[in-house]
Amino acid sequence: MNIDVTPLGLGCAPLGNLYQAISDETATETVEAAWADGIRYFDTAPHYGLGLSERRLGAALAGHPRDEYVLSTKVGRILEPNPAGASELDDQAFEVPAAYKRRWDFSRDGVLRSLEDSLERLGLDRIDIAYVHDPDDHFEEAVLGALPALVELRRQGVLKAIGVGMNQTPMLAEFIRKCDVDVIMVAGRYTLLDQPALDELLPLCQERGVSVIAAGVFNGGILATATPGTKYDYSDAPAELITKASRIAEVCEQHGVELPDAAMALPAAHPAVASVVVGAHNAEQIRANVARSRVEVPAALWADLIAEGLLRPDAVVEAAAS
Repeated sequence: MNIDVTPLGLGCAPLGNLYQAISDETATETVEAAWADGIRYFDTAPHYGLGLSERRLGAALAGHPRDEYVLSTKVGRILEPNPAGASELDDQAFEVPAAYKRRWDFSRDGVLRSLEDSLERLGLDRIDIAYVHDPDDHFEEAVLGALPALVELRRQGVLKAIGVGMNQTPMLAEFIRKCDVDVIMVAGRYTLLDQPALDELLPLCQERGVSVIAAGVFNGGILATATPGTKYDYSDAPAELITKASRIAEVCEQHGVELPDAAMALPAAHPAVASVVVGAHNAEQIRANVARSRVEVPAALWADLIAEGLLRPDAVVEAAAS
């Protein structure tokens, strides 16, 4: 990827009122706290709060030099006015009025319209990285429509890098084989609880020189606190996963490390991973995540997790070990 991202990035779904509403002021303070702690990679999408995340992020970054940060957004969902829904709430986990509706569109024209709309909401003149967003049920459309359009925009210099962002690994690997992508964003599939990205995806990325952005490293909440939470991939966590996370937390505690510290350190240690992206609802969460990203995790912790069958033996952890 011909673009540098900071090892820690800010995922901006919370700026779109993911799970809970925050004020414009809190959104701005969150971005400013990230900036103050050296974060220069910001990821958003039209999907996040029906455009609210993009609007808030663009406003918060307006006072910062454009060449000093990297911004990514996504294509695949067109936002269309929905006046009838203005008095209702969005039904996809964002606390915003349903004044727009999402329409899947992975065509060339859909990509161009999506990026134009994103630039307007962001108030910017360019986007650095564009991801095809969640094309699980639209593989052929993405291969034949969205990605060729993004390749053309990259060739023209409109975009610096292009990729795909998903919550699964087999299709991401297939996109790498079939398309000329620079980067992939894999959410929730290389974490302390779940490492299927090791099977094929991460080795393929290393072989092809494709950069990896690791998102969803807390698996939707269960790994976000020292005592495991109850949400896994945005749904109620099965009892066996809570039990496993609790045991991982106990091993972490034995080594003076908290569960979220290790959850951030594991993906960051893999040589294919360029950045770990985490979200935050406020400045305090940003500062906590930055502090966690700087915790040195002892090699003995990884060894104990592997010995107890809590972590795959092929997990790459050397870079995180002290």
